[in-house]
Amino acid sequence: MRILHTSDWHLGRSFHRADLLGHQAAFVDHLLEVVVSEGVDLVVVAGDVYDRALPPVDAVRLADDAIARLAATPARVVVSSGNHDSARRLGFGARVMDAAGVHVRTDPAGVGVPVLVDDRHGPVAVHALPYLDPDAVREPWGLPARSHEAALGAAMQRVRADLSGRPGTRSVVLAHAFVAGAQPSESERDIAVGGVDRVPTSVFDGVDYVALGHLHSPHVLDDRLRYSGSPLAYSFSEAAQTKGSWLVDLAADGSVRAELVPAPVPRPLARLRGTLEDLLADPTLAGHEDAWVQATLTDPVRPRGAMERLRRRFPHALVLGFESSDRPAGLPPRPTAGRGAHDVTLDFVSFVRGTAADTAEAALLATACEACTGDREADPVAGPVAGPLEGPVEVAG
Repeated sequence: MRILHTSDWHLGRSFHRADLLGHQAAFVDHLLEVVVSEGVDLVVVAGDVYDRALPPVDAVRLADDAIARLAATPARVVVSSGNHDSARRLGFGARVMDAAGVHVRTDPAGVGVPVLVDDRHGPVAVHALPYLDPDAVREPWGLPARSHEAALGAAMQRVRADLSGRPGTRSVVLAHAFVAGAQPSESERDIAVGGVDRVPTSVFDGVDYVALGHLHSPHVLDDRLRYSGSPLAYSFSEAAQTKGSWLVDLAADGSVRAELVPAPVPRPLARLRGTLEDLLADPTLAGHEDAWVQATLTDPVRPRGAMERLRRRFPHALVLGFESSDRPAGLPPRPTAGRGAHDVTLDFVSFVRGTAADTAEAALLATACEACTGDREADPVAGPVAGPLEGPVEVAG
Protein backbone atom coordinates (compact mmCIF):
# COMPACT_ATOMS: atom_id res chain seq x y z
CA MET A 1 0.00 0.00 0.00
CA ARG A 2 1.29 3.43 -0.92
CA ILE A 3 0.69 6.07 1.76
CA LEU A 4 1.24 9.82 1.66
CA HIS A 5 1.87 11.15 5.17
CA THR A 6 1.39 14.87 5.79
CA SER A 7 0.46 17.04 8.77
CA ASP A 8 0.47 20.51 10.30
CA TRP A 9 -1.01 22.45 7.42
CA HIS A 10 -2.01 25.28 9.79
CA LEU A 11 -4.36 26.77 7.22
CA GLY A 12 -5.01 30.42 8.01
CA ARG A 13 -1.63 31.04 9.62
CA SER A 14 0.38 34.13 8.77
CA PHE A 15 4.16 34.55 8.86
CA HIS A 16 5.11 37.67 10.77
CA ARG A 17 1.85 39.19 9.43
CA ALA A 18 2.54 38.08 5.86
CA ASP A 19 -0.42 36.20 4.39
CA LEU A 20 0.37 32.55 3.61
CA LEU A 21 -2.94 31.38 2.17
CA GLY A 22 -1.71 31.53 -1.43
CA HIS A 23 1.38 29.51 -0.48
CA GLN A 24 -0.79 26.98 1.36
CA ALA A 25 -3.02 26.68 -1.72
CA ALA A 26 0.10 25.95 -3.79
CA PHE A 27 0.93 23.13 -1.38
CA VAL A 28 -2.57 21.66 -1.78
CA ASP A 29 -2.08 21.70 -5.57
CA HIS A 30 1.27 19.94 -5.11
CA LEU A 31 -0.27 17.37 -2.77
CA LEU A 32 -2.94 16.48 -5.32
CA GLU A 33 -0.32 16.14 -8.06
CA VAL A 34 1.67 13.70 -5.90
CA VAL A 35 -1.42 11.65 -5.04
CA VAL A 36 -2.23 11.21 -8.73
CA SER A 37 1.28 10.88 -10.18
CA GLU A 38 2.52 8.45 -7.52
CA GLY A 39 -0.60 6.28 -7.41
CA VAL A 40 -1.20 6.93 -3.71
CA ASP A 41 -3.70 4.57 -2.05
CA LEU A 42 -4.02 6.35 1.30
CA VAL A 43 -3.48 9.96 2.40
CA VAL A 44 -3.05 10.53 6.14
CA VAL A 45 -3.13 14.00 7.72
CA ALA A 46 -1.85 13.84 11.30
CA GLY A 47 -3.48 16.91 12.82
CA ASP A 48 -3.42 20.71 12.79
CA VAL A 49 -5.37 21.17 9.59
CA TYR A 50 -6.14 24.68 10.82
CA ASP A 51 -3.99 27.12 12.77
CA ARG A 52 -6.66 27.98 15.31
CA ALA A 53 -9.96 26.73 16.64
CA LEU A 54 -11.89 29.46 14.82
CA PRO A 55 -10.18 29.56 11.42
CA PRO A 56 -10.81 32.42 8.98
CA VAL A 57 -13.35 31.88 6.23
CA ASP A 58 -10.71 31.69 3.49
CA ALA A 59 -8.88 28.93 5.38
CA VAL A 60 -12.09 26.91 5.72
CA ARG A 61 -12.72 27.37 2.00
CA LEU A 62 -9.22 26.07 1.19
CA ALA A 63 -9.66 23.05 3.48
CA ASP A 64 -13.01 22.30 1.86
CA ASP A 65 -11.40 22.49 -1.57
CA ALA A 66 -8.52 20.21 -0.51
CA ILE A 67 -10.84 17.56 0.94
CA ALA A 68 -13.20 17.65 -2.04
CA ARG A 69 -10.32 17.25 -4.49
CA LEU A 70 -8.79 14.41 -2.48
CA ALA A 71 -12.18 12.69 -2.33
CA ALA A 72 -12.30 12.79 -6.14
CA THR A 73 -9.10 10.71 -6.39
CA PRO A 74 -8.94 6.92 -5.96
CA ALA A 75 -7.10 7.41 -2.63
CA ARG A 76 -8.75 7.01 0.74
CA VAL A 77 -8.15 9.90 3.15
CA VAL A 78 -7.80 9.76 6.95
CA VAL A 79 -7.54 13.00 8.95
CA SER A 80 -7.06 13.43 12.70
CA SER A 81 -7.34 16.61 14.75
CA GLY A 82 -4.35 18.41 16.30
CA ASN A 83 -3.94 20.70 19.26
CA HIS A 84 -4.62 23.78 17.10
CA ASP A 85 -7.86 22.39 15.69
CA SER A 86 -11.30 22.58 17.22
CA ALA A 87 -12.19 18.89 17.36
CA ARG A 88 -15.91 19.57 17.09
CA ARG A 89 -15.61 21.97 14.18
CA LEU A 90 -13.12 19.87 12.23
CA GLY A 91 -15.20 16.77 12.92
CA PHE A 92 -18.46 18.29 11.69
CA GLY A 93 -19.97 16.05 9.02
CA ALA A 94 -17.47 13.24 9.65
CA ARG A 95 -20.11 10.49 9.41
CA VAL A 96 -21.30 11.84 6.06
CA MET A 97 -17.75 12.19 4.73
CA ASP A 98 -17.04 8.54 5.53
CA ALA A 99 -19.22 7.60 2.58
CA ALA A 100 -16.98 9.66 0.28
CA GLY A 101 -13.82 7.91 1.46
CA VAL A 102 -12.70 10.80 3.67
CA HIS A 103 -12.47 9.75 7.31
CA VAL A 104 -12.09 12.56 9.85
CA ARG A 105 -11.42 11.42 13.40
CA THR A 106 -11.58 13.98 16.22
CA ASP A 107 -13.48 12.28 19.08
CA PRO A 108 -11.52 10.37 21.77
CA ALA A 109 -14.56 8.14 22.22
CA GLY A 110 -13.81 6.60 18.83
CA VAL A 111 -10.22 5.64 19.68
CA GLY A 112 -9.74 1.94 19.01
CA VAL A 113 -12.09 1.82 16.04
CA PRO A 114 -10.02 1.77 12.85
CA VAL A 115 -10.60 2.78 9.27
CA LEU A 116 -10.03 -0.36 7.22
CA VAL A 117 -8.33 0.08 3.86
CA ASP A 118 -7.69 -2.89 1.56
CA ASP A 119 -5.06 -3.53 -1.07
CA ARG A 120 -4.11 -6.70 -2.94
CA HIS A 121 -2.30 -8.01 0.15
CA GLY A 122 -5.29 -7.64 2.45
CA PRO A 123 -6.56 -5.06 4.96
CA VAL A 124 -4.68 -2.26 6.72
CA ALA A 125 -6.17 -0.99 9.98
CA VAL A 126 -5.70 2.79 10.24
CA HIS A 127 -6.11 4.10 13.77
CA ALA A 128 -6.33 7.90 13.75
CA LEU A 129 -5.76 9.24 17.26
CA PRO A 130 -6.97 12.82 17.70
CA TYR A 131 -4.89 15.13 19.86
CA LEU A 132 -5.52 13.86 23.39
CA ASP A 133 -5.52 16.56 26.04
CA PRO A 134 -4.65 14.70 29.26
CA ASP A 135 -7.02 16.89 31.27
CA ALA A 136 -9.92 16.05 28.95
CA VAL A 137 -9.47 12.25 28.96
CA ARG A 138 -8.07 11.68 32.43
CA GLU A 139 -11.40 11.18 34.18
CA PRO A 140 -13.36 9.30 31.48
CA TRP A 141 -10.42 7.01 30.77
CA GLY A 142 -9.32 6.64 34.40
CA LEU A 143 -5.73 7.65 33.64
CA PRO A 144 -3.18 6.81 36.35
CA ALA A 145 -1.42 10.16 35.81
CA ARG A 146 -1.98 13.58 34.27
CA SER A 147 0.42 13.32 31.34
CA HIS A 148 0.62 12.87 27.59
CA GLU A 149 2.33 9.53 28.10
CA ALA A 150 -0.61 8.27 30.15
CA ALA A 151 -3.16 9.55 27.61
CA LEU A 152 -1.40 8.04 24.59
CA GLY A 153 -0.63 4.86 26.50
CA ALA A 154 -4.34 4.39 27.21
CA ALA A 155 -5.19 5.13 23.58
CA MET A 156 -2.68 2.57 22.35
CA GLN A 157 -4.14 -0.05 24.70
CA ARG A 158 -7.40 0.39 22.81
CA VAL A 159 -5.55 0.18 19.48
CA ARG A 160 -3.74 -3.03 20.48
CA ALA A 161 -6.98 -4.54 21.75
CA ASP A 162 -8.49 -3.99 18.31
CA LEU A 163 -5.42 -5.30 16.45
CA SER A 164 -5.31 -8.42 18.61
CA GLY A 165 -8.59 -9.45 17.01
CA ARG A 166 -7.21 -8.91 13.49
CA PRO A 167 -4.28 -11.33 13.15
CA GLY A 168 -2.15 -10.66 10.10
CA THR A 169 -3.64 -7.19 9.56
CA ARG A 170 -1.10 -4.45 8.94
CA SER A 171 -1.44 -1.31 11.05
CA VAL A 172 -1.03 2.44 10.72
CA VAL A 173 -1.45 4.91 13.59
CA LEU A 174 -1.83 8.69 13.32
CA ALA A 175 -0.82 10.61 16.45
CA HIS A 176 -0.36 14.29 17.24
CA ALA A 177 2.24 14.46 20.01
CA PHE A 178 5.79 15.35 21.03
CA VAL A 179 7.71 12.07 20.88
CA ALA A 180 11.09 11.76 22.58
CA GLY A 181 14.08 11.97 20.28
CA ALA A 182 12.67 14.72 18.06
CA GLN A 183 13.69 18.39 18.13
CA PRO A 184 11.12 21.20 18.09
CA SER A 185 11.21 24.39 16.05
CA GLU A 186 10.14 27.79 17.35
CA SER A 187 6.68 27.66 15.79
CA GLU A 188 4.97 24.82 17.67
CA ARG A 189 2.59 25.58 20.49
CA ASP A 190 3.71 24.29 23.88
CA ILE A 191 1.62 21.27 24.97
CA ALA A 192 3.47 20.53 28.21
CA VAL A 193 1.38 19.30 31.11
CA GLY A 194 3.04 19.66 34.50
CA GLY A 195 6.24 20.63 32.70
CA VAL A 196 6.29 17.37 30.70
CA ASP A 197 5.34 17.16 27.02
CA ARG A 198 7.33 14.24 25.56
CA VAL A 199 6.19 10.65 25.23
CA PRO A 200 8.56 7.69 24.66
CA THR A 201 8.70 5.92 21.33
CA SER A 202 7.87 2.67 23.13
CA VAL A 203 4.26 3.83 23.41
CA PHE A 204 3.86 2.91 19.73
CA ASP A 205 5.55 -0.51 19.84
CA GLY A 206 3.97 -3.13 17.61
CA VAL A 207 2.61 -0.77 14.95
CA ASP A 208 3.82 -1.08 11.36
CA TYR A 209 3.83 2.66 10.63
CA VAL A 210 3.24 5.68 12.90
CA ALA A 211 2.41 8.95 11.12
CA LEU A 212 3.24 11.70 13.59
CA GLY A 213 2.16 15.32 13.65
CA HIS A 214 2.85 18.37 15.84
CA LEU A 215 6.55 19.08 15.25
CA HIS A 216 7.23 21.17 12.16
CA SER A 217 10.50 19.60 11.06
CA PRO A 218 10.61 16.23 9.25
CA HIS A 219 12.02 13.60 11.60
CA VAL A 220 12.86 9.93 11.30
CA LEU A 221 12.79 8.41 14.78
CA ASP A 222 13.04 5.00 13.17
CA ASP A 223 11.88 3.52 9.86
CA ARG A 224 8.35 3.08 11.10
CA LEU A 225 8.05 6.25 13.22
CA ARG A 226 8.20 9.59 11.40
CA TYR A 227 7.14 13.23 11.51
CA SER A 228 6.26 14.73 8.16
CA GLY A 229 6.62 18.25 9.53
CA SER A 230 4.73 21.27 8.24
CA PRO A 231 4.52 21.87 4.48
CA LEU A 232 5.73 25.47 4.89
CA ALA A 233 8.18 27.14 7.25
CA TYR A 234 6.37 28.88 10.08
CA SER A 235 9.38 30.39 11.85
CA PHE A 236 12.84 31.52 10.83
CA SER A 237 14.26 28.65 12.88
CA GLU A 238 13.02 26.42 10.03
CA ALA A 239 14.97 28.26 7.32
CA ALA A 240 17.31 25.33 6.62
CA GLN A 241 14.64 22.61 6.71
CA THR A 242 13.41 20.73 3.65
CA LYS A 243 9.62 20.68 3.88
CA GLY A 244 7.51 17.94 2.38
CA SER A 245 5.50 14.76 2.87
CA TRP A 246 6.54 11.15 3.34
CA LEU A 247 5.72 8.76 0.52
CA VAL A 248 5.52 5.43 2.32
CA ASP A 249 5.33 1.97 0.80
CA LEU A 250 3.87 -0.50 3.28
CA ALA A 251 4.75 -4.01 2.14
CA ALA A 252 2.71 -7.18 2.58
CA ASP A 253 4.86 -8.18 5.58
CA GLY A 254 4.45 -4.79 7.26
CA SER A 255 7.92 -3.52 6.42
CA VAL A 256 8.26 0.12 5.41
CA ARG A 257 10.17 2.04 2.77
CA ALA A 258 9.80 5.82 2.68
CA GLU A 259 11.09 8.87 0.87
CA LEU A 260 10.51 12.55 1.51
CA VAL A 261 8.73 14.32 -1.34
CA PRO A 262 9.82 17.99 -1.12
CA ALA A 263 7.07 20.59 -1.06
CA PRO A 264 7.20 23.71 -3.23
CA VAL A 265 8.93 26.73 -1.71
CA PRO A 266 6.97 29.81 -2.86
CA ARG A 267 9.36 32.10 -0.99
CA PRO A 268 12.57 30.98 0.78
CA LEU A 269 13.72 32.21 4.19
CA ALA A 270 17.05 33.84 4.98
CA ARG A 271 18.70 34.79 8.27
CA LEU A 272 21.27 37.54 7.71
CA ARG A 273 23.73 39.08 10.12
CA GLY A 274 26.14 42.00 9.83
CA THR A 275 26.28 45.77 9.72
CA LEU A 276 23.60 47.48 7.69
CA GLU A 277 26.08 48.76 5.13
CA ASP A 278 27.56 45.27 4.69
CA LEU A 279 24.11 43.73 4.14
CA LEU A 280 23.23 46.39 1.60
CA ALA A 281 26.49 46.07 -0.33
CA ASP A 282 27.49 42.38 -0.12
CA PRO A 283 27.10 40.89 -3.63
CA THR A 284 26.95 37.32 -2.25
CA LEU A 285 23.55 38.12 -0.72
CA ALA A 286 21.89 38.70 -4.09
CA GLY A 287 20.24 35.29 -3.90
CA HIS A 288 18.27 36.41 -0.84
CA GLU A 289 16.73 39.51 -2.38
CA ASP A 290 13.41 37.72 -3.02
CA ALA A 291 13.43 35.86 0.32
CA TRP A 292 11.69 36.57 3.57
CA VAL A 293 14.52 37.99 5.63
CA GLN A 294 15.34 38.07 9.31
CA ALA A 295 18.25 40.48 9.76
CA THR A 296 20.40 41.02 12.83
CA LEU A 297 22.40 44.25 12.67
CA THR A 298 25.73 44.42 14.46
CA ASP A 299 26.37 48.15 14.01
CA PRO A 300 27.85 49.70 17.18
CA VAL A 301 25.29 52.52 16.79
CA ARG A 302 21.78 51.66 15.63
CA PRO A 303 21.28 53.07 12.13
CA ARG A 304 18.31 55.36 11.63
CA GLY A 305 15.57 54.07 9.34
CA ALA A 306 17.22 50.66 9.29
CA MET A 307 14.20 48.64 8.17
CA GLU A 308 13.29 51.08 5.39
CA ARG A 309 16.84 51.01 4.08
CA LEU A 310 17.04 47.23 4.37
CA ARG A 311 13.83 46.80 2.38
CA ARG A 312 15.24 48.76 -0.54
CA ARG A 313 17.38 45.71 -1.26
CA PHE A 314 15.34 43.01 0.53
CA PRO A 315 11.71 44.05 -0.01
CA HIS A 316 10.40 41.06 1.93
CA ALA A 317 12.37 41.72 5.12
CA LEU A 318 10.10 40.91 8.05
CA VAL A 319 12.20 40.86 11.23
CA LEU A 320 14.94 43.23 12.30
CA GLY A 321 17.07 42.80 15.40
CA PHE A 322 20.05 44.60 16.85
CA GLU A 323 23.05 43.00 18.51
CA SER A 324 26.19 45.00 19.06
CA SER A 325 29.21 43.63 20.92
CA ASP A 326 30.09 47.21 21.84
CA ARG A 327 26.88 47.74 23.84
CA PRO A 328 26.92 46.48 27.44
CA ALA A 329 24.24 44.04 28.51
CA GLY A 330 21.48 45.11 30.88
CA LEU A 331 20.07 48.54 31.65
CA PRO A 332 22.07 51.75 32.12
CA PRO A 333 23.54 51.99 35.62
CA ARG A 334 22.29 55.55 36.30
CA PRO A 335 19.82 55.73 39.21
CA THR A 336 16.25 56.72 38.32
CA ALA A 337 14.99 57.79 41.76
CA GLY A 338 14.10 61.47 41.87
CA ARG A 339 14.60 61.95 38.13
CA GLY A 340 11.89 62.96 35.67
CA ALA A 341 10.34 60.56 33.21
CA HIS A 342 11.66 62.57 30.26
CA ASP A 343 15.26 62.26 31.47
CA VAL A 344 14.85 58.52 31.97
CA THR A 345 13.45 57.99 28.47
CA LEU A 346 16.26 60.04 26.95
CA ASP A 347 18.80 57.88 28.79
CA PHE A 348 17.07 54.74 27.53
CA VAL A 349 17.14 55.89 23.90
CA SER A 350 20.81 56.78 24.20
CA PHE A 351 21.58 53.40 25.77
CA VAL A 352 19.79 51.13 23.29
CA ARG A 353 20.73 53.08 20.17
CA GLY A 354 24.22 54.17 21.10
CA THR A 355 23.53 57.81 20.31
CA ALA A 356 21.38 60.51 21.86
CA ALA A 357 17.91 61.44 20.66
CA ASP A 358 17.86 64.44 18.34
CA THR A 359 15.85 67.58 19.05
CA ALA A 360 12.68 66.38 17.32
CA GLU A 361 12.81 63.00 19.05
CA ALA A 362 13.39 64.60 22.44
CA ALA A 363 10.38 66.86 21.91
CA LEU A 364 8.21 63.89 20.92
CA LEU A 365 9.27 61.99 24.04
CA ALA A 366 8.50 65.05 26.18
CA THR A 367 5.00 65.23 24.69
CA ALA A 368 4.46 61.52 25.36
CA CYS A 369 5.61 61.82 28.97
CA GLU A 370 3.35 64.82 29.53
CA ALA A 371 0.39 62.93 28.07
CA CYS A 372 0.93 60.17 30.62
CA THR A 373 1.19 62.54 33.59
CA GLY A 374 -1.41 65.15 32.70
CA ASP A 375 -4.08 66.88 34.74
CA ARG A 376 -6.74 64.42 35.97
CA GLU A 377 -9.57 66.93 35.45
CA ALA A 378 -8.50 67.67 31.89
CA ASP A 379 -8.94 64.05 30.86
CA PRO A 380 -12.40 63.56 29.29
CA VAL A 381 -12.32 59.81 29.93
CA ALA A 382 -13.74 58.81 33.30
CA GLY A 383 -11.62 56.62 35.54
CA PRO A 384 -8.27 56.80 37.31
CA VAL A 385 -5.45 58.62 35.57
CA ALA A 386 -1.81 58.36 36.51
CA GLY A 387 -0.53 61.34 38.47
CA PRO A 388 2.94 62.87 38.33
CA LEU A 389 5.74 60.34 38.24
CA GLU A 390 7.07 59.71 41.70
CA GLY A 391 9.62 57.34 43.18
CA PRO A 392 11.90 55.03 41.23
CA VAL A 393 11.24 54.32 37.58
CA GLU A 394 11.84 50.89 36.05
CA VAL A 395 12.49 50.73 32.34
CA ALA A 396 12.17 47.37 30.55
CA GLY A 397 14.84 46.48 28.01
